[in-house]
Amino acid sequence: MAEPEFEQAYKELVSTLEGSSIFEKNPEYKKALMVASIPERVIQFRVTWENDKGEVQVNKAYRVQFNSALGPYKGGLRFHPTVNLSILKFLGFEQIFKNALTGLNMGGGKGGADFDPKGKSDNEIRKFCVAFMRELSKHIGADTDVPAGDIGVSPREIGWMFGTYRAERNRWEGVLTGKGGSWGGSLIRPEATGYGLVYYVDHMIRYASGGKESFEGKRVAISGSGNVAQYAALKVIELGGTVVSLSDSKGALIDTEGKGFTPDVINQIAQLKVERKALTALENHCFKYVEGARPWKEVGKVDVALPSATQNEVSGEEAQALIDAGAKFIAEGSNMGCTQEAIDVFEAHRKEKKGESIWYAPGKAANAGGVAVSGLEMAQNSARLKWTSEEVDEKLKGIMKACFENCLETAKEYITPAEGEFPSLVGGANVAGFKKVAAAMKDQGDWW
Repeated sequence: MAEPEFEQAYKELVSTLEGSSIFEKNPEYKKALMVASIPERVIQFRVTWENDKGEVQVNKAYRVQFNSALGPYKGGLRFHPTVNLSILKFLGFEQIFKNALTGLNMGGGKGGADFDPKGKSDNEIRKFCVAFMRELSKHIGADTDVPAGDIGVSPREIGWMFGTYRAERNRWEGVLTGKGGSWGGSLIRPEATGYGLVYYVDHMIRYASGGKESFEGKRVAISGSGNVAQYAALKVIELGGTVVSLSDSKGALIDTEGKGFTPDVINQIAQLKVERKALTALENHCFKYVEGARPWKEVGKVDVALPSATQNEVSGEEAQALIDAGAKFIAEGSNMGCTQEAIDVFEAHRKEKKGESIWYAPGKAANAGGVAVSGLEMAQNSARLKWTSEEVDEKLKGIMKACFENCLETAKEYITPAEGEFPSLVGGANVAGFKKVAAAMKDQGDWW
């Protein structure tokens, strides 16, 4: 079976590990990589459900339980027609190392179905969720596997699935994260991925400028218009930056007047997403809509780029366009948002232009804030407590700071940068995450 997405994620990890000194310092870790690249367990099942016309429908569903050395499997559920085993293996594999970088006790997994919520009624989506969870409930649990939302799975679907799990298993437990506030959810969870992304980049900016600069006055290009993009945009605005783009699968909205998106417009866009409408439905705005385009070549001069839509949304050519537009920082809000060609362009520029270069941060570090707050949600459930939003936000800031410093210091140790050049955050993230998981697996006898 060809698994292009999984092979891409695997090769990306391997190429940075081989480009570091980890295998020289620990040659036995090659064995760990062989073991870790095969999931502990893959569950495949069919989901039959009834549409509003009373007709039977069938979908393919999966849960990839990739690695549980550091804690219960943890990772989202994706409902999208493109879902297949390769995509879920790629996401689950990335998730192992991302979860390790949060410093919390979570393993890696991912699941979903090739169900398309677009064009379905609320009733049909609810029936699908119930049918899906009736089977999945046999394989998950608060101390086994804790799924969450992802593309096509919003808090509403999490609610329907939580209710089904409770009914099937007769247990009220923290089996899913992204829950509603009154039934075990955590404050700041919806905002966490976007906020965390911006906190991470803020540390990049401060490090690169010797503490002289922040988001204040920066022009920021963002792709996507879902949960991650919305909250990243709101946090950028709060920190004094200007958001110059958002996009969806049909095209990009570009700010032409220099004022940027306002929180009011972002809230309107959020409402459109709830109604499953495209950005073309946005009314009374002064943005340029470019059909079929991603924002990178359309935005003009830009300081920061935050791809926050889906995998492989920045090509090698677009990477060069961002550099030419003056971008100094790029960090992935989406998983594997940049193609390998794009990463190569950014990394070559980092080596060539030293302190004047663009600096790239991979999703497994930059977007780890989402799963970090899921981990905090699990902690609150286990303690039967609820923390204030200030408490959660402070913990999130601390986790993103530690994650940045871990990537930075690991890069300095294992991929020694030349004089005056920024450390490789993609190398640092991959080595730090892998090292932690490999060591835990060895301690537990998963390899020897």
